Amino acid sequence: MTARLRIATFSSIAALLLCALAGCGSRGEQILLATTTSVQDSGLLDTLVPVFRERTGIRVRVVAVGSGAALRMGADGNADVLLTHAPEGEEALVASGAALARRPFMENYFVIAGPEEDPADVPGAASAADAYRRIAASGAAYVSRGDDSGTHRREQALLREAGLDEKGGWPGFASTGTGMGGTLQVAGERRAYVLSDLGTFLAFAQRVDLVALSKPLPDLRNVYAVLRVNPERFPGRVKAEGAQRFEAFLLDPDTQRRIGAFGRERYGQPLFRPLHPEE
Repeated sequence: MTARLRIATFSSIAALLLCALAGCGSRGEQILLATTTSVQDSGLLDTLVPVFRERTGIRVRVVAVGSGAALRMGADGNADVLLTHAPEGEEALVASGAALARRPFMENYFVIAGPEEDPADVPGAASAADAYRRIAASGAAYVSRGDDSGTHRREQALLREAGLDEKGGWPGFASTGTGMGGTLQVAGERRAYVLSDLGTFLAFAQRVDLVALSKPLPDLRNVYAVLRVNPERFPGRVKAEGAQRFEAFLLDPDTQRRIGAFGRERYGQPLFRPLHPEE
């Protein structure tokens, strides 16, 4: 072997070792993220995903659906990692063994939005359930997502707590069966009340001409969690390392600071509050 060939061979081996130590084997990998539409519609993922790819070389294929659909994708092993805001469904998925530990990483509040004239006087309500009783009693137009999303599940819980049919039941109640952005647009066209996560509402507020009417009440708290699908349940189908690195990325202090700053410059307030800013 010539000296030049020995040097080239040594350099190649050294590069491979360095790459292995740095995790370069994940370069070119792709993970599938099933996420609630609110995280996508708010624009947050458009900010975070490119940073994750730049740091790790891992591409993220985003499938934005309601939380219910995202959890079903996890239950069937059709995703690697999930972002949802349906705590009861998340805990059930972990208990089933289809997902690993639920890790809350950010929060905001749901808002009951509606026309500025507000015939139901939502700000005067003592609770979110009371607000729903007022809206139903007024017979006002109301638009629901009706898509088994985390927002829809919270709406159903509030309707039940208010003593109302979880499907609405009054003449002005309608469902879109679509995501948060589309539902807000329909509500704006109908001058209707609607339940939305704060992030998507602020992102769409100027387009829909609705106002946030509710206060940040305890029963409107909205927590987002990341769940990794269990690779042992679906051997050979789940990209466990990529999912683990994405979870770690969301909990990283730098990412948490990015989440806390997102929306502040454009909307005058952050759209989400990070839950692990100092970890």
